[in-house]
Amino acid sequence: MIGVIANTIAVLIGSSFGLLLKRGIPEKVSGAVMYAIGLCTIYIGISGALCGENTLVLILSMALGTLLGAWIDIDTHFTGAVEKLEARFRRGDGKTSIAEGFIAASLLFCVGAMTIVGSLQAGLSGDNSMLFTKSVLDLISSFVFAASLGVGVVFAAGFVFVFQGTIVLAAQFAAPLLSDAVISEMTCAGSVIIVALGLNLLGITKLKIMNFLPAIFLPILLCPLYDIAAAWLSRLM
Repeated sequence: MIGVIANTIAVLIGSSFGLLLKRGIPEKVSGAVMYAIGLCTIYIGISGALCGENTLVLILSMALGTLLGAWIDIDTHFTGAVEKLEARFRRGDGKTSIAEGFIAASLLFCVGAMTIVGSLQAGLSGDNSMLFTKSVLDLISSFVFAASLGVGVVFAAGFVFVFQGTIVLAAQFAAPLLSDAVISEMTCAGSVIIVALGLNLLGITKLKIMNFLPAIFLPILLCPLYDIAAAWLSRLM
């Protein structure tokens, strides 16, 4: 768990300094920076989406995952849980809430092959090198995000700890399920969600991002099913 703790501390430190910097940035400048972050978020999402190799798995993951998320209405439940914090920490311009900052930072810090593979390595062999590298990257990213998105980025450190810590602790059981193909499709689905997040940050859409989250985990089930179906069809042909 050393790598997970280091990553969590890095996000806390980076975002805390980002908040201090935010206080001295004029509103016009912070607004421009936020648009820049939105554009960069879309770029990150598109780059990650290219990791996918199976479009059918992506489509099924997004469709079924969103169906499940919308049925449970994860986004509404989450927003309700942080409603009091929203009222206290909402920015004066009303454009960015603590929930938005939290969701944006949590996805950007936790969606990707480096998170999954690094956590698996830490749990299986005690090798924290990839998580330490990720900690440096997240230190810089959290500084920039907090300066624009506010205090929600600080709370994302808790999500980083829980998400990565769960993978580390469950590594012995999860490793057989997370093949290279599964990790690629999980990264792809998560990156498509990050594109949607970028569109929200730019003010183009108002999508309920949290309702998409189940899609990230469905490739764990869909990839093996796809392989079984493909093998069965090949025998028929």
